[in-house]
Parts: sequence; C-alpha cells; structure tokens
Amino acid sequence: MKKIITLIAILAIVSCKQEAKIDYAILSGKITNTKVNKLTFNNTNSNIKEIIKVTDEGEFKDTLSVTSGYYILSDGKNKSTLYLEPGNEVTINFDASDFENTLELSGPGSEISNYLISKNKKFKELIGTGTDVYLLEETAYKTKFNEIKTVSEELLEASEGISEDFKEKEKRNIYYSYLSFISKYELYHSHYAKKKDFKVSDEFLNELETLDYNNEEDFIFSKNYENLVNTHYQKEAKKLAEKESIPEDIAYLKVAANIPNETIKNKLVYVNSIYGITYTTELEEFYSLFMAASTNEANKKEITESYNKLKTVAKGQPSPKFENYENFNGGTTSLDDLKGKFVYVDVWATWCGPCIAEIPSLKEVEAKYHNKNIEFVSISVDAEKDYEKWKTMVEEEDLKGIQLFSDKSWKSDFVTGYLIKGIPRFILIDPNGNIVNSNAPRPSSEKLIELFDENNI
Repeated sequence: MKKIITLIAILAIVSCKQEAKIDYAILSGKITNTKVNKLTFNNTNSNIKEIIKVTDEGEFKDTLSVTSGYYILSDGKNKSTLYLEPGNEVTINFDASDFENTLELSGPGSEISNYLISKNKKFKELIGTGTDVYLLEETAYKTKFNEIKTVSEELLEASEGISEDFKEKEKRNIYYSYLSFISKYELYHSHYAKKKDFKVSDEFLNELETLDYNNEEDFIFSKNYENLVNTHYQKEAKKLAEKESIPEDIAYLKVAANIPNETIKNKLVYVNSIYGITYTTELEEFYSLFMAASTNEANKKEITESYNKLKTVAKGQPSPKFENYENFNGGTTSLDDLKGKFVYVDVWATWCGPCIAEIPSLKEVEAKYHNKNIEFVSISVDAEKDYEKWKTMVEEEDLKGIQLFSDKSWKSDFVTGYLIKGIPRFILIDPNGNIVNSNAPRPSSEKLIELFDENNI
C-alpha cells in the first residue's frame, strides 16, 4: 500500500512539472526585399523591448516572453500591432517594399492580430487622408465616426477564432475609440478649421457624461479608455487650478490622489510625472504629492531618482556645461566662452513642431535684447543623420543668435544633466554660469520678459 501511495505522489510531481505554465509566444516568418538584420518587438507601453534577429535571407524566429496584450513589431520603417497570448505560434510574412498589401499572419493565435490589421485598414479607408475629417461640421463628424464604429463591430463579429471574452472587451474598446474622437473634436476642429473660439453644442458631449471612469478591466485592456480617463482628470485638474490659482501639474496630482481605483491612480500619476517632474516649477510640492499619491514602489523609486537629479539643477546651482559644440557660423562654442553674460538656451530639433512654432517669437525677443547683457543660444539635438537638415533650416529660416549642434544628441552631458525628456526646453543661466531657471518661459510667453526684468537684463 505504501508503495502505491509513493508511486501516486511521484506521478503527481511529474505531472505538475509537465504542466508547467507557458509564458511565451513564438514568432517566425520571412521578409522579402529587405536589408534589415533585426526587428524590434515591444509592448505598447515601451517598457518591454526585444530584438529579433533577421538572417541574410530575411528569415526570423524567436521565443518571446509575453502576457496577454498588445505588442508592436517593427523593421524600422514598417510596423504592425499584434495581440499575443502565451502559447501563440504566429507566422508573419511580408514584402518590405509593399508592407500593407503583403502582410500575412497565420498560425495559432493570429486571429486577433488579423482582425486588428483589417480594422486598421478599414479605419484608414473610411477616415480618408490628411486632416479633412476634422473640417466636418458636428453632425457629419459624428455620423462618420458612428459609421466607423458600426463597421468595426461588424468586422469583429465576422472574425472567427476569437474568444467571446476578447470580443466583449473589444466591443467596449470600439465604443471608447468613438468617444475619444468625439472628445477631441472641439480642439481639432478649432485648429484645422481656423475657428479660434469654436465651441461644440451643449449636447455634443452628452455620451461622455455617463461614462464610468473607474473600470479597471477596461483601463488595462483599452488604451482608448485610458486616454478618456486621463483626459477626464486633466479637465478636473484645470478646474481646480483655476479655482485655487495653482499650476495645473500640481492640481492634477491633487485630483488624481482621490481616484478610488488603485491601479488607475498609480498609472495616471506615474505617466503624468515621468515628464511632468522635469517641467514643473514647484519641484518640492510636485514630488511630495506624487509620493503621497502613489503606492507603486518601482514608480516611486524612478521618480525619486529624477527628483534627486533635478535638485542638482535648481536655481543657484552651477549649470551643466556644453563643450566645443559646432557653431553654425564656424568653429566651436562652449558654455564657459559665454561667461560674463546671461545665457538663454533653447534646446530644439528640426523635426519638433512646437520648437519651430517658437522661432518667430524667439527672433522678436532676440532683436529686442540685441544690445543687452544676454546671449541667445539654440542647441539642436538632431541626430547626426539630420546634420545637413539642421544646417539648411538655420540658413533658410535665417535663425539668429548662436546656433549650435549637440555633440551626442539626447545623450549629451548638457541634455542629460538637465534631465531633458521633451523639447522645446528653455533655460536661463546667469553671468557666473549658475542656473537662474532650468524651465524658463518660452519666447512666446509674456512671463519671459518678466523673468528678464526680475534679473535686470
């Protein structure tokens, strides 16, 4: 009897080992007309990134650790959104010179990804090219996106091999996508139709008023829902900022701290603080509010590291330096060369729309302070491959001041020293090389002149 019991126990252990949980998916395939030797594979939050090797014949195969969710596969030029679950074995073939028309997915687990590809194609077909859809009037705009919603739902229902659980969540995601476009209509129509004071009618946003902003399942599954929730709290923060006369970033953290769902709260305070802490004018309060609101230890550790770094570039601290940056007018320039004068630094790039939008205002400020005790320095963080593009833009736009090209783009000591994660970024440094303001107002802001006046420039 004891032998039988022992044998059963051994078989149970072996059985457990044989039923080890699968936590990976296998991707394989072939690319034609390509010279790439690798593919990048990452999730939509970009916190998981893998490199998949491609042979000289264009073939690839890799085993990737995944959880159920969305991923992006890219060859650097073309990319496709995939939905993968553990145990999937998906084959992906395409012609790199005609990606959209040749992309083929097959194998166990390819059904959802094929649906997503078809939905994306249909969306592009219905919405048209460019931004003309935002020129539509209210009724026509809603009709258009109702049509897209209906077609997407029909496509989902017609797709075989997709679980009912996914279909139910995706139906809600389709609705959230529709609501997202409804919510952004006022801003986009105002911009593209050149109607500065345009406001939607009272009933246009009625569907958003009944939306539940506390659905954790949908928040995790649907990026559209996450964006709607974030926008909702951004609007609440704006109201609080106006009511209490406080900065909007501070107001957001105060509002978000009261979000009842911990998962939603942690994600939103984090995503609004990664970059937000590098721009805030109230570093100590910002950091305290974040730490009080967040219960995610990994997020708190990351933001604390940023906080400690930012304290080193507070007002009165010695500025990080740039050394021997190429000067458009010839030779090189270092920050130390400019001691004895205030230095207003503009960190920008040729591909940055908001940077370019500041150029006219920057020219006006430069002209106004041309004979004052201040130098205007523009540092391009363009990649080396865009060097000629930088030179051309400086010349064609007749950019003034001191035009410099960063030695290592975003990895330069000056950029990393200020923890710059977004541009344009403006910095004011005093004649002794110390920081006056590491987040100085933009040239288009009246507050810049106030800052100059405060420092008797």
